[in-house]
Amino acid sequence: MADAALRLQVLLEQLLGTPLPVRIRAWDGSQSGPPGAPTLVVRNRRAVRRLLWKPGELGLARAWVAGDLEIEGDLYAALDLLSGLVWERGEDARGLTETLRDPEARAAVRGLVQLGGVPLPPAPPPEEVRRRRGHLHTKRTDKRAISHHYDVGNDFYEIVLGPSMVYSCAYWSAPPPQGTLEAAQRDKLDLVCRKLAVRPGLRLLDVGCGWGSMAVHAAREYGVSVVGITLSHEQAAYARKRVADEGLTDKVEIRVQDYRDVADGPYDTISSIGMAEHVGAERYLEYADVLHRLLKPGGRLLNHQIGRRPQRDETSYRVDEFIDSYVFPDGELQPIGVTVTQLERAGFEVRDVESIREHYGLTLRRWVANLEADWDRAVQLTSPGRARVWRLYMAACALAFEHNRIGVNQVLAVRTPDSGDSGMPLRSRTWSEPERT
Repeated sequence: MADAALRLQVLLEQLLGTPLPVRIRAWDGSQSGPPGAPTLVVRNRRAVRRLLWKPGELGLARAWVAGDLEIEGDLYAALDLLSGLVWERGEDARGLTETLRDPEARAAVRGLVQLGGVPLPPAPPPEEVRRRRGHLHTKRTDKRAISHHYDVGNDFYEIVLGPSMVYSCAYWSAPPPQGTLEAAQRDKLDLVCRKLAVRPGLRLLDVGCGWGSMAVHAAREYGVSVVGITLSHEQAAYARKRVADEGLTDKVEIRVQDYRDVADGPYDTISSIGMAEHVGAERYLEYADVLHRLLKPGGRLLNHQIGRRPQRDETSYRVDEFIDSYVFPDGELQPIGVTVTQLERAGFEVRDVESIREHYGLTLRRWVANLEADWDRAVQLTSPGRARVWRLYMAACALAFEHNRIGVNQVLAVRTPDSGDSGMPLRSRTWSEPERT
């Protein structure tokens, strides 16, 4: 009798102490769970063993990447329902130990062991980064981490990002379908240029230049001279070709270079768009110090960065296991207040902070739609596991931004000279007029 789904549902609810919000379909064809809910497809017993050996987010991620688990129905709805059991539960070794003190939970684990078969730990999928030893965020380890994330293949990124090849939050005037990803990314690049007040005759350093979109836009539209730096050889090759195709080789230079090695400052302006997440908390003040040193007195910095919500006990913060293992090795998020403090400790005067959190949810959903629309080619260009990593990562992040679990901010800062003249206008923003009665 096919009953694996019902057994899984009962055992998991017994272990978690709460009803499962999704349906389950097991390898034997059986189904169980709330009618009409998204379905978690458990393709084989190996998925159960993965969860037993690594309970929580990483075990689920390994099963997903390996193809042992699948979701049928609305992916966003399923992830939203599961978030309370996994991502918001914060299960760690101490939490699991506490859970297993309950006799019913121990009985549930024994039942899952029986259901999962031979209790040997399955090997992690090949897409998983092996654990590193030694210090984080050295020049060598940062280069390796960047290569893991960005040297996936430019053709793959063209599928996900679209023609703009901008891998950071867009700036939407209207949600899709009224607004398009291309227009929103152009508007974001233009917003950065206007905040920095770039113009002909100035030099712009674009830290973490990606595939060259900001460098090309600033040089073409505003006549500024740009140096773009990246640690990814694939990004640099792509960016250099774009620069040449645009006829901007006299205006734009693309380097494979660590920001700590830039020695030809000072620059008039600096942009850092979606790069600071790679810096790491223990290196952030050094990052801010380097940018301050590279900027002329009176020059502006635009730091565009994802931030997390602060915790009451910051010592309990842990890097997301799935993202650390499969997406951004060694990446760290910090609260916006910490970012502002570190920039000011380095000598910057922070003049404006703009949250564009809602814009990132719209951007990520568009990227997911791009990937799903060209799924077979994406798999061919990378691997089934890598494509599954990106689909899960981007969909889960879209929900995190939409529910205010993480945010993204543009911080405009000035290296204000001793005279105190920041060079900023008295009114740097234009707000909508309130409705009057």
